[in-house]
Amino acid sequence: MVRARLVLGALLAVLVVVAALGMAGCGSSGASGTGASGTGASANGADGGAGERPVIVATTPILGAIVRDAVRDAAEVRVLMPNGGDPHEWRPSAKDVAELQSADLVVQNGLGLEQGLQEAIAQARDDGVPVFTATDHVAVRPGDPHFWTDPSQAAKVMAALPAAVRGATGADIAASAANAGKRLAALDAEIANDFAKVPETARNVVTGHESLGYLAARYGLALTGAVTPSLSSQGQVSAAHLKQLEDAMSRAGVRVVFTETGLPNAVADAIVAQTNATLVQLGTEALPDDGTYATYIRELTRRMSSALANTGG
Repeated sequence: MVRARLVLGALLAVLVVVAALGMAGCGSSGASGTGASGTGASANGADGGAGERPVIVATTPILGAIVRDAVRDAAEVRVLMPNGGDPHEWRPSAKDVAELQSADLVVQNGLGLEQGLQEAIAQARDDGVPVFTATDHVAVRPGDPHFWTDPSQAAKVMAALPAAVRGATGADIAASAANAGKRLAALDAEIANDFAKVPETARNVVTGHESLGYLAARYGLALTGAVTPSLSSQGQVSAAHLKQLEDAMSRAGVRVVFTETGLPNAVADAIVAQTNATLVQLGTEALPDDGTYATYIRELTRRMSSALANTGG
């Protein structure tokens, strides 16, 4: 936190004076620090200066992108989890735990997404680090943490961030967050227009795991089932489940199975072979090369709407 860095900065200043007295006449030397993540301003910088930006630590890359859009230059945003990794299975290192402890604000997804981080986040909160939970501010689908596949829900998170950031750091991001929200509203309308071109007969879909419920609800798709019937991509699949899924696909006329990049494809391949559906891979939990949420959601939804429109009749 800011106050922790000021205390540490004062201590380091005393040490520098002591060292200088012991080395009088030996010339001057400078010192520079790097943050625990090795990027941007140090979370425990040696200067502790008033011009140092506060540090916000986000748990996932997509959540980090949403926060960056809202805060702009008012804070440094660091992300714990690697891009494209499975947040359900990820576990923090000692370095990650230190990042949480030294943050001015932690932004987590919530609803059990960061299972391996819960103890570390709880400890940081107990030690006085403010924690903002994104899913406290969205219209939650019971048990489903994947709110970010619906940009209108991401906009709700952005609208709630200014109060949390101001309370934790003193920074005023109201204007930048409002502008980011307007951009998301325009993007939402653009995506809705793309899905409007999908025939009604092609709106039943199967997903890799239960990660696209918010998107489906927003843009008028019907979820027939999931290859892995779990909110985690590592759930178990039984032969009985696969038979039930194939039967449901046949009844609903499902023509596309969307599976997530990184999931084992053997099961999905077997299902499409039995049903003559098309298999389309999606990066539901990975940012594109430019690292922005806008490009992420545009690429995800256009890949889906194009696949559905092309297989509709």
